Amino acid sequence: MTLSYEEATAQLTAPGERFETEEVEVRGVTYTAFKNAPATLRDIFDLTRGYGATTFLVYEDESYTFDDVYARVDGLAAALQQRYGVTKGDRVAIAMRNYPEWIITYLATLSVGAVAVTMNAWWTADELDYGLEDSGTKVLVADAERVARTRDSAARLGIATVGVRLGDEVTPDGVDRWVDVVEPGAAFERPDLGPDDDATILYTSGTTGRPKGAVSTHRAVVQALMGFSCKAAIDGLRRPEEATGRTGAPCFILIVPLFHVTGNVPVMLGSLASGLKLVIMHKWSPERALQLIEREKVTNFVGVPTQSWDLLESPDFDKYDTSTLATVGGGGAPAPPQLVDRVASSFKAARPNIGYGMTETNAYGPGNSGTDYTTHPTSTGRSTPILKLEIRDPDGNPVPTGERGEIWMKGPNLIRGYWNKADATAETIVDGWLRTGDLGRVDDEGFVYIEDRAKDMILRGGENVYSAEVEAAIYNHPAVYEAAVFGVPHERLGEEVAVAIVTRPGETITQEDLATFLADHLAPFKIPTKVVCFDEALPRNPAGKILKRHLRDQFVAEG
Repeated sequence: MTLSYEEATAQLTAPGERFETEEVEVRGVTYTAFKNAPATLRDIFDLTRGYGATTFLVYEDESYTFDDVYARVDGLAAALQQRYGVTKGDRVAIAMRNYPEWIITYLATLSVGAVAVTMNAWWTADELDYGLEDSGTKVLVADAERVARTRDSAARLGIATVGVRLGDEVTPDGVDRWVDVVEPGAAFERPDLGPDDDATILYTSGTTGRPKGAVSTHRAVVQALMGFSCKAAIDGLRRPEEATGRTGAPCFILIVPLFHVTGNVPVMLGSLASGLKLVIMHKWSPERALQLIEREKVTNFVGVPTQSWDLLESPDFDKYDTSTLATVGGGGAPAPPQLVDRVASSFKAARPNIGYGMTETNAYGPGNSGTDYTTHPTSTGRSTPILKLEIRDPDGNPVPTGERGEIWMKGPNLIRGYWNKADATAETIVDGWLRTGDLGRVDDEGFVYIEDRAKDMILRGGENVYSAEVEAAIYNHPAVYEAAVFGVPHERLGEEVAVAIVTRPGETITQEDLATFLADHLAPFKIPTKVVCFDEALPRNPAGKILKRHLRDQFVAEG
């Protein structure tokens, strides 16, 4: 007899079980938390050192065991303390593409009690400058491209820099080479760490034009990791038959940036905590992904829906063996029902999945997979043992089942707040509840449906693009009188960035002109690919607010 979701959850979280829960008080708020969770991320690292000679990381033709990784972690940890004077609570920024050194730096930073600041590798020099100054970074570890972009900022702010994979080029002034800094196996001091000490700062774009640093404690990240494991255990207990036909040891492929919460927590840290192999791609390519899936016998493919589409649409799809895949999906954007059906029917054993998480929840939230997903393809799944979810009206009151409202979430996995932004924290986190800004509903089975976004945000291929930030940059163009940025549907990316512009008298502007102008101010994914010019004022409501939905609908109708 198949267990219900509630029965499986109760069984796995019962007293004495691995996922037993308890009530804990954190900063004056009571949460339901996993009782047996490690206290800190460093405790998890200590446990995973026991995997020894097991392969952990594969990058192109490079392979690293857990022993290899931790020897380098210890060497960098020692250098951070002894060479750069990093102490507990100091910020160490990471700015590079997905390299093994990214992960090593992250682990070393947390091991010495410092705070890992994960910088968006696509940011421009101006955006990186803001993040480094806002976070108060003491040491920056960066690859060649990001080293070049941060030279002026690092000099101005007095930030020490360690360069990764610099090649044979002359080392820039003020930069130390990784190979000269990291002595594998060196000893470092272990400061006392507690569950409520700060662990990470992940930057999330803000509606006021500058990103906010979302601060997570060790407890928050650890509880999220336990949550993902618990959800997998619930699914396995309810539907063990869905594991039939899967072969090989679990293995993840990293196809999303480590600076994003999905790549960081469920994929990278999830692999580490479970002793799994993690295959790192140099850059996204569906053809290369298929090669690696076959070569490394990958079982878990976690990305944004765009990447699942790319994989299925690749002309090489049938040339490679994808039979080891057990799950294909991820999050970051809604997946169209036809994609769910195609994933379910295109692989020998893989089942589709999706999750609804945010930077502010450490990616943890309602999840949907397997049969539940194919029978509820527009739902992001059901809530989880430690995460409470409510749908509330504009006054903050819960609405009846099935009614639409704003999604609020509460759990020990939430960030403690935004770095040095008390007002933004108070607006977003109320009495321990996170106001997501997303609109949705919950049906009578507990399935959550996300129907709109209250926040003025565009989801482009899993990347958050906030209109206010893009508009602020566009208004600096001398030809622009008025601008409104909004998202329009895109088959592969989910949404693409569009802008409606009213130009100044006698002026004109094209998409190419605007893209050239914005190149030094915005990351490429934020730059509008659709530009529509108007000769008259943009439509507004009685309060004077531009009717972006009207503009979007008009754009879609006109093709």
